[in-house]
Amino acid sequence: QGTLVESGGGSVQAGDSLRLTCTAPGRIYSSSTMVWFRQAPGKERQFVAGLRWGYQTTYYADDVKGRFTISRDGASAVALQMNNLTPEDTAVYYCARGTVRTLTRTEDVISWGQGTQVTVSS
Repeated sequence: QGTLVESGGGSVQAGDSLRLTCTAPGRIYSSSTMVWFRQAPGKERQFVAGLRWGYQTTYYADDVKGRFTISRDGASAVALQMNNLTPEDTAVYYCARGTVRTLTRTEDVISWGQGTQVTVSS
């Protein structure tokens, strides 16, 4: 599968919500794991949330658990609902695809999106 395309980023206030969407060029295979990463200025890209497509099981980084929800959005897209945003969530958010069961490492990513900026002000 080819390039992923993210949408839905923007600038919000602390406590607000945003929904990001990642669209694949075709149907997402059941063997795929779809993941969101984020990268803040001067920091390494870090795992945020993942979804095993065929099993519809999800997993999250500790600092977003209970606030963010990853879900399927049709046959070819994955969404990230982000609630109660804080300034610490400010980053470029990247969608990624791999086949590792619980993908959290950038080294295991097969394809990336171009990223979408999320800015949260206090």
